[in-house]
Amino acid sequence: MDSDGTQDARGTHANPVPRARSAMPPMPSRAPGVPPLPDGAGFLSWVRTSRPEAAPGIWRFGHRPRAAEEPEETPNRQLLTGALVAFLVGWLVWSLLQNGYLGGWWALPFKLLVPDSWRYSSSKIGNLILYKGYELLIALVIMVAVGKLGRWGEVWRRFVVPLVKRPEPQQAPVPAPEEDPAEYPQLRAAGAVDAAERLAAEARAGRMGDVDHARIVRAWQGVRGGRFSLATFSGAVLQDGAAACLHPSGHRDLPTRLARHDLLTGQVRLGTTADDARNPYAYRGTGLGLGPELLGTSLLAVGPAGSGKTGTVVRPIAESLCLHALAGRAAVVVIGAAGAGLGPADAYDVVVQIGNPESVYDLDLYGGTTDPDEAAAVLAEALGGDLAEPHQGGDTRRSTTVLAQLLGPFRAVHGRFPSVPELRQLLDGAPGPLAALRKGLEDSGQESLLRELDARERQMGNPGDVGGILADRVALLDRPAFAAFFDTSGQSRPFSLKALDHPVRVRIDLPQRGHADASRMLARLVLAQFTASVAVREDRSLFACLVVDDATGVVTPEAVRGVQRLRSGNAGVVLTLRTLDDVPRPLRGPLLGATGCRMALSGLTPWDGQDFAEVWGKEWIEARDVTDRQIIAETPAGKVLHAVRRVITGKAPTARAVTVRQVERERWSASELAHGVPPGHAVLSLTTVTGEHAPPLLVDLRG
Repeated sequence: MDSDGTQDARGTHANPVPRARSAMPPMPSRAPGVPPLPDGAGFLSWVRTSRPEAAPGIWRFGHRPRAAEEPEETPNRQLLTGALVAFLVGWLVWSLLQNGYLGGWWALPFKLLVPDSWRYSSSKIGNLILYKGYELLIALVIMVAVGKLGRWGEVWRRFVVPLVKRPEPQQAPVPAPEEDPAEYPQLRAAGAVDAAERLAAEARAGRMGDVDHARIVRAWQGVRGGRFSLATFSGAVLQDGAAACLHPSGHRDLPTRLARHDLLTGQVRLGTTADDARNPYAYRGTGLGLGPELLGTSLLAVGPAGSGKTGTVVRPIAESLCLHALAGRAAVVVIGAAGAGLGPADAYDVVVQIGNPESVYDLDLYGGTTDPDEAAAVLAEALGGDLAEPHQGGDTRRSTTVLAQLLGPFRAVHGRFPSVPELRQLLDGAPGPLAALRKGLEDSGQESLLRELDARERQMGNPGDVGGILADRVALLDRPAFAAFFDTSGQSRPFSLKALDHPVRVRIDLPQRGHADASRMLARLVLAQFTASVAVREDRSLFACLVVDDATGVVTPEAVRGVQRLRSGNAGVVLTLRTLDDVPRPLRGPLLGATGCRMALSGLTPWDGQDFAEVWGKEWIEARDVTDRQIIAETPAGKVLHAVRRVITGKAPTARAVTVRQVERERWSASELAHGVPPGHAVLSLTTVTGEHAPPLLVDLRG
C-alpha cells in the first residue's frame, strides 16, 4: 500500500529504488532535536515532548510559553544597591540593640515568656543558651525584615542560582497509554489494535524514525478520509512495520540534515528570536520555526550577497519540504544556479541539470499540457513576461496570441508541439516551415487553424508585432549547450510540473555562466508552469511549494497575480532577491502585498528598507519625555547646600520631570533596517493561511 499521495509520480524519480522488503534503506541516526539514546529512547522522547499551541512562527518543540507582557524588572544596579543598603540598615539596628542605645524593650518578651526558675537557675550554661537563643531569634527577625525590604530573594534568584544550579536534562514524562502518541491511540480506538501494537513495538525497538511516524500518520489520515480501507492499511503495517506506506523512492530519510526539523508540527527551525526590546516579549529568546501553514502565504527574502539567504533560509526550507515529501505530505520544486548548495542530488527524486550533457532528465517546455492555448500562455509569460507593462494585459496578451496562432496549427499537423529550433523558425517567419505547415493544414481540412495561420502571416513585419521579439528570446534557448534539452519528440525524459499531484522532490539547476538571460527566462517558465499546475491539481491535500534561489528577473505582473492565487490551492513560493531594485518599481508594492511572510536580511539598502518600512506600517508606543529643570535656592542654607552639591557632583542641582504620551511610530524604520540589523540576523514578519499575524521580529539566523 502506498501512503496517501505517495503513488508513483509518473516515472519522474531520479533514482528509482525497488520496493524490495528485504533491502530497506538505513534508519536515520537520531530523532531531530534530541541527543541519541539507546533502544529507541530517542524517538520516544521526541514524540512525547510537549508542543503547546503558540503564536505564529514560534518553535513549538519543547516550547515554554511566556507572558504576553514583559513584567517590570528592577535594574541590576538598583537591586544590588538596595540589598546592600538594607544589610547595612539591619547591621546598624542590631548594633544599636546590642549596645543598649535603643533601651531594653526588645528583651521584654523574653522576660515575660520565660519562667523565672529558668532565667535564675544555677546553671550558667543553660541561662546563656536561653539568652543567646533569644538574641538569635531577634537577629533572624531583623534579617527577615531587611531581607524582604532589600529583595534578597530576587538577588539570590538572579545572581546566585544560575551559578550554583546546573539545569539537568529532563526526559519527557511517559503519558497514560490512551494519551501516549507512541502507542497510537487513534488506531486502537478505530479497531486496528494489531497495527498499533506493531508500530509501538517498532518505536520501542528503535526502528521507527520521525519520517516514518509522519508518513504513517499521513496514511492514517487517508484511511479516515476514505481513500483507503482500514484492512489495507492494517495489512501494510503488519507486514512492513515502520517501513509501511513507503515513498515511491523507497527512502525513509534524507542523506544528511543541516537544520532542525519537527515533523509532528511540520516546522523547520531557522534561528532564535533575539532578546531585543523591539520584539514582543512572548517571542524573545524563543526558536523561530516555519511550516506549511506559513509558507502557504509565500515568503520573500531580500538581502545582499553573503547575507545568508541560501545557507540559512533556502537550504533549511528545501530540506524540510523534502522531508514532508517523504512523509507524503508535500511536493517541492527547487530552482537555483548549479552548485548553489541546495542539497545533495540524493535528496531529490528528479534533478534537472539544464545545459549539463550528463543530466538524466529534461524540462518540458510546455508544462505537460496538450492544450495549445494553455501552452501559449505559459510560454508567453516565460519569453516576454518581463517586457509586459505592469497594468493588466500588456505584452503578455499579445505574445500569447502570437504563440497560439503557431502552436495550434503545428500540433494539429505533427501531433506534438514544436521544438526550440522549429519554434524559432516559425516566429522568424521562415517561408519553408510556414509553407509546410500550411500544406499540412490544407491536406487535413483544418479551416479554422488555417485562419489562425493566415492572421499570423498578416501580422509579420507590422509595427508592434512581437513575433520578432519572441524569436530573439527563443534564440537564447537555441544554443549548442541546450541542444539535448527541451525535446518534444519523445526521445528524452522530460519532467513536467503536472507531477505536483504526487509527493515529488525536484531540483532544477540553471546554467548561470554565460547564459544568465536564458536562466532567468527558464525560471519564469517554471514559475508560470507552477502557478498554472497547482490550480488544477486533483489532490490539494498535498502542500506544493516552489523555492526560487535568486528570483532576479522572475517577478512579472502575471507572476504576482499567480502568487496571490496560490494560498487557496494549498501552495506557496519562496523567493529570494539581492535587492528590490531587481523588481520593477510598480511591482514592488504588489509583490510585498502578495507575500504573507517578508524577510529583510542584514545589509539592506535604505531604499529597500523604505519599502519594507511602508508595508510593515506603524504602531502606537508609549514615549517618555524627560526634562531636567535647574533648582534655584532662595535661602542662604539652600545656597550653601547647592554649592556643596555642585562641588561634589560637578553639576547644578536639577529636578526631573517625566511626561508620558502615546505616539505613532514605524515598527522598523528604513534607517534601522539598513544599519541596525546585526550580521547573521534578519527582520521577519509572518502571516498564516488562516490570517494570524506576527509583527516584524529580529531573528538570529545562526541560533
